[in-house]
Amino acid sequence: MLFLAFVVAIPVPLFAQNDNSDQTNTSSKDQDKDKSKSKQKSKKKNSDVENIGNRNINKGSLNFFSLEKEIQMGRQLAAEIERQVKLVEDPTINEYVNRVGQNLVRNSDAKVPFTIKVVESDEINAFALPGGFFYVNSGLILAADDESELAAVMSHEIAHVAARHGTKQASKAELINFASIPLIFMGGVGGFAIRQAAGFLIPLQFLQFSRGDEAEADYLGLQYLYKTGYDPGAAVSFFEKLQAKESARPGSVSKMFSTHPPTGDRIEMTKKNIELILPDKDQYVVTTSEFNKVRTLLAQLENRRPSQEEANKPSLRRKTQRPDVNGDDNKGGNAKDTSSKNKKDKDKDAQADSSKPNDKEPADDDRPTLKRRN
Repeated sequence: MLFLAFVVAIPVPLFAQNDNSDQTNTSSKDQDKDKSKSKQKSKKKNSDVENIGNRNINKGSLNFFSLEKEIQMGRQLAAEIERQVKLVEDPTINEYVNRVGQNLVRNSDAKVPFTIKVVESDEINAFALPGGFFYVNSGLILAADDESELAAVMSHEIAHVAARHGTKQASKAELINFASIPLIFMGGVGGFAIRQAAGFLIPLQFLQFSRGDEAEADYLGLQYLYKTGYDPGAAVSFFEKLQAKESARPGSVSKMFSTHPPTGDRIEMTKKNIELILPDKDQYVVTTSEFNKVRTLLAQLENRRPSQEEANKPSLRRKTQRPDVNGDDNKGGNAKDTSSKNKKDKDKDAQADSSKPNDKEPADDDRPTLKRRN
């Protein structure tokens, strides 16, 4: 009895120990999963690509403007912009660009409706105003090799609106102005000079903030591009294209890119973000036949209109009458008589010069007379 009791009693703590070990292993696995998840979450802010559209990317940011006020501000700015630029009115081009943009918006964190238009401009650029008023330059469409490159730039601008960078900058401007107001109370010329000096520091601070915003727009825009189904490598290829153009012809890229981080840094950071936060996909959208059709149509429209340089040139007309060799400018005379007289004089000069050695070539009357400056 004692032996049986001993045999029966022994497995109990063993099984209990095994159960505890299983529970320990299970709990350790759960902890490892939790740690990996926490690492993934803490790896980078707003890196949960599968949750795009449901996350609050502006949590904790400084912003004095409501979404309604932001849309109202953007509408006023858009009206001012459209008084200064010329829009492309072709319905096929506008419908296509709007459709590509709205598809990206649906796969973004934006909380406002978008109005997308095409601007007739040779600059390789696009810009978005607060409240979802978005403009794409025709030069950008022509510079893109495929639809994914066009979508890469558009997703970057959509990210600016989604992150509310415009109203954040306006909120910072208000704070800086409020902070500089007490300088007035110092009084006199000295107080005014200090306030002016404080005002000169504002653009430098905005440049730093803006570069941070641009880096965030690159980061979020890359996710929107991926979420929509485009090849995220298109963002890298377009950055490389911008870098090559700027190296070959400085100033050929829009001056608005001066507030962006250096293009080389953007390329490296985008490559890292692709590796870190974007899961692999079997296939991506690179381009469509419709993109090629719209690009060809836009190129035809661009060729029909004179370039800005040509449009700004003065209209020149060559004078048909030339002053006479003998000093008589034949004012009011007959152009035919002048030409025949000049022809006779040329024949005489040719006969006279035929006996002389040909030291120099005869001057061409159609060329302007040039005088070398001493």
